Amino acid sequence: MHHERHSLSKMAYQASLYPCSGYIQVPNRHFAAAVKSAKKTKKGTKQKALDENKDEIKKIKSYPFMEGEPDDDVYLKRLYPRQIYEVEKAIQLLREFQILDFTNPKQGVYIDLTLDMALGKKKLEPFASVVSFPYPFVSEISKVAVFTENASEIKIAEENGAAFAGGANLIQKILDDEIQSDFYVAVPEIMPVLNPLKKKLKKRFPKLSQKSIGRDIPKMLELFKTGHEIKVDEERGNFLETKIGTLDMSSDQIAANLQVVINEVCKHRPLNLGPFVVRAFLRSSTSEGLLLKIEPLLPKE
Repeated sequence: MHHERHSLSKMAYQASLYPCSGYIQVPNRHFAAAVKSAKKTKKGTKQKALDENKDEIKKIKSYPFMEGEPDDDVYLKRLYPRQIYEVEKAIQLLREFQILDFTNPKQGVYIDLTLDMALGKKKLEPFASVVSFPYPFVSEISKVAVFTENASEIKIAEENGAAFAGGANLIQKILDDEIQSDFYVAVPEIMPVLNPLKKKLKKRFPKLSQKSIGRDIPKMLELFKTGHEIKVDEERGNFLETKIGTLDMSSDQIAANLQVVINEVCKHRPLNLGPFVVRAFLRSSTSEGLLLKIEPLLPKE
C-alpha cells in the first residue's frame, strides 16, 4: 500500500511539470533510442557475447506487446513498450515525420532486423546475400569479376559487362590489389584454382549459397551488377540493417522491396526452427524506428 502511494505521488509530481497550462492532449510519438556501435569482443568473452545474444532473443520473444494506444493518460508503461504498426501505416508515419521535421523528402528508408541465430545446438554464422529489388532506387552499377578459364565464356562475360574476366591469371593481380571488384562470380570448374583468394576475398569469395557460382554467366552478372547486398553485422552477430527504398517511392514499392529482404533472410535458416526474424524496425534516414508487425511478412513454407 505504501509502495502504491509512493508511485502515485511520483506520477502526480511528473504530471505537474506544467502547473499553469491547461489540459493539452499531445499525440504519442514513440522514439527509438540510438544504437551505439558494439565494441569488438575478445576471444575470452566470445561465449559471453553469444549468451547475451540468446538472452536478448528470449527477452524480445517474451515482450507483452499490446497493439493500439493506451485508453487513459495513466497506464503501465511496461505493457506498452512500443506501438506495433502494419507496414503501410509505418510508411505513412515516416512521411508525416519528414514533413514535421522539414527533412529531405527523398531520404532513404531502412529496415533493421534482429535475428534468432540459434541453429539447434549450434549458432548460425553471420551471412551476406545479394538481392534484386523489384523497385530499384539506385542507378550505380557494381563492378563484377568473372572467374573462368574458358575463352568463349570470357568473351560472354565481357559482352555482358564484366569488369574483369579470366582464370588463374587474375589471382596474383587480386592479391596485389591491382584488380578490385565489388563482387566475384565463378563457374564451378575453376573453384579449386581460386583457393589462394579465400583469405583475401573473405565474404566475397564465390559461394553457391550466395548464387555467385554457376553456369549462367549473363544471369549472375545481371544479379550482381544491379543487385543490393544485405549482410548480418559481424560484431553484433544477430543484427541486419539495410536500405530498401526512398520516401518518395510509393508505399507498395517500399513494401515489395521489404518483402524481398525478409524472404531472402529467411532462406538462411530452416523454417521448422521457428521465426528467424524476431524483431523489425522501419525507419528513414532522420526518423526514429517504428516497430513492425512482422508475422504477416514471414514465409509460411
